[in-house]
Amino acid sequence: MFDNLSEKLDKAFHVLKGHGQITEVNVAETLKEVRRALLDADVNFKTAKEFTNTVKEKALGQNVLTTLQPGQLMVKLVKDELTELMGGEAAGVDLSGNPSVILMAGLQGSGKTTFSGKLANFLKNKKTKKPLLVACDVYRPAAIDQLHVVGDQIGVEVFSDKGNSDPVAIANAGIAHAKANGHNVVIVDTAGRLAVDQEMMTEISNIHNAIKPNETLFVVDSMTGQDAVNTAKAFNDVLDFNGVILTKLDGDTRGGAALSIKSVVDKPIKFIGTGEKMDAIDVFYPSRMADRILGMGDVVSLVERAQEQYDEEEARKLHKKIAKNQFGFDDFLSQIQQIKKMGSMKDLLGMIPGAGKALKGMDIDDDAFKGVEAIIHSMTPEERSNPSVLNGSRKKRIAKGSGTSVQEVNQLLKQFNQMSKMMKMMQGGGGRKMMQMMQGMK
Repeated sequence: MFDNLSEKLDKAFHVLKGHGQITEVNVAETLKEVRRALLDADVNFKTAKEFTNTVKEKALGQNVLTTLQPGQLMVKLVKDELTELMGGEAAGVDLSGNPSVILMAGLQGSGKTTFSGKLANFLKNKKTKKPLLVACDVYRPAAIDQLHVVGDQIGVEVFSDKGNSDPVAIANAGIAHAKANGHNVVIVDTAGRLAVDQEMMTEISNIHNAIKPNETLFVVDSMTGQDAVNTAKAFNDVLDFNGVILTKLDGDTRGGAALSIKSVVDKPIKFIGTGEKMDAIDVFYPSRMADRILGMGDVVSLVERAQEQYDEEEARKLHKKIAKNQFGFDDFLSQIQQIKKMGSMKDLLGMIPGAGKALKGMDIDDDAFKGVEAIIHSMTPEERSNPSVLNGSRKKRIAKGSGTSVQEVNQLLKQFNQMSKMMKMMQGGGGRKMMQMMQGMK
């Protein structure tokens, strides 16, 4: 995400490289490139101009610390302003009601129904809530069926009434059903509508007034850029919504909607969609997104995802196996499964500082581990638990069974042995040896 913007901002900061101090001339030259980068990213012109003016004032108003180069200071100032531009702090969702009612609104095709499911899944698994999805799209063919499929997929009940064409009545009946059946969150999925369609805008306003939601969330496709911002403004004038959900952010190389929407509508981005799977939803953290835009990665989110998959009991068993030198391919396979649960490989690698440039133009398949898994599954139980028995004939059989080559089997064995040695060193406190080993590895 934001590949084009990241690359152009990086070029802008190169203007200051080699300069010993910040001057009005080199700051103006750098910020001209920054403003151009923001406009190319489809950021609102007024927003881009105000942004660069603020950075210029701050840059010229302070001395560069001896430990900071002018380029480094400019990166810090731009990072701080990007964070402020996108809202400063992460905005939570109001779950105080009993039940708490969340109304989803947006354009046709923005991904409301899918994201309603993602949000229900998030609240169920991360916030230990018992959500109910309510199908109020009475216009789009199969919209109700789609929500039922999504609900079945995540194990969340869906309330619908196919014989009723009044979305206000369905929403009210859904809330009554939630109260009677112990649901503490109600997510109301509504029909997509255009801001210029007065009749449809009146309808969403009527639903809003009837159910008085704790949260009204505007769902928008981030890839529509400045159009997304203009649409958000039109919807906000009618609904006065609480926050924005940006979908399809994983495919957005520009980033105009994420950067402009808060300053234009003055409503925070609360969640982002980062993929097609039901767990591809993240709370929006402005500071973390600013880090990613500037190529600094997002280590905090990476650690949080790892912690979500961390199993203390499994870790304890693994610790004992490593201590007894019994770490085998079944354990290796288990580690791969945990990594896969953390999300798409490209997204995970993009969270590592500096990895963005290295990954540019690369197509990283989510099935990156497929070959490794096939090789391990082609091994016998004895070979998995005791890899030292793998001789030439066994390797040939494994390669044939997994549809790979003997060279790939040998490569996996080499990586496995290096990983085993590293784990052993980490347990034994051999930090220096491990560092030397890592430096020797590609």
